[in-house]
Amino acid sequence: MSEQESNNEMSFWDHIDEFRGVAIRIVLCLLITTPIVFFLKDLVFDIILAPHESDFILYRLFCGISSSQLYSEVSEWTQLHCNFPLPGLCLEAIKVELINTKLASQFMIHISTSIYVSLMITFPYIIYTLYGFVAPALYKRERRYSFLILSAVFILFICGVMLNYFLIFPLSFRFLAAYQVSEEIANMISLSSYVNTLMSLSLMMGIVFEIPILTLALSKFGLVTRSMLKKFRKHAFVAVMVIAAIITPTGDIITLSLVTLPMYMLYEFSLRIIK
Repeated sequence: MSEQESNNEMSFWDHIDEFRGVAIRIVLCLLITTPIVFFLKDLVFDIILAPHESDFILYRLFCGISSSQLYSEVSEWTQLHCNFPLPGLCLEAIKVELINTKLASQFMIHISTSIYVSLMITFPYIIYTLYGFVAPALYKRERRYSFLILSAVFILFICGVMLNYFLIFPLSFRFLAAYQVSEEIANMISLSSYVNTLMSLSLMMGIVFEIPILTLALSKFGLVTRSMLKKFRKHAFVAVMVIAAIITPTGDIITLSLVTLPMYMLYEFSLRIIK
């Protein structure tokens, strides 16, 4: 008797009992990791609050590129042939202080952030455990492909989160924190607004990076074809630029290009996957 036939003979309550065991293991894993993350408060919040500092790695990287010999030569070439020198990338240092306006806000943010980070850390284990639950019902070939797809889902999600942390959120925060409709109105950024914006943008970019997987699923159902995606390439590029402009309201062409490029590469990657 094959493994799949044996699995089919399990009763509904047997499946429920097995899933309960899976859920218990996942909850126990979260109950273990969340307190650990909670007590590593200094390390966790040093990472979370780093993008609001003037010496964040992205700003130092931009300044290093701007002062390089290659960038200077390219800027001179564009000035000579296009009458348009490249802008300097060394950003002016700004001081943004985060404040807390509610009595229990910092403690609640600490708890919610610990849970979020714990979910990020245990996400591979959660995926692996859920895969182990459904794997016996799959054929050997289906098992192999489903594991590859789940691995791709995780990797793409992490790539989206990293892109947001190292590029999109720092530039967006810098622009919005310094933006004033009047010099008489000072910006006072609350800690909750900062953390919630970082988490929501990270989640949004993680979901955006699942475009290749979504495209693959739609192609399997016959809703999307490779020829269709190739036909609407130009429209897709415009749509990606609009989305990038919404996500990064800094207004400069450098930032817009840095965000548009990886998102459009996902579209091209989707074409390869369907092929």
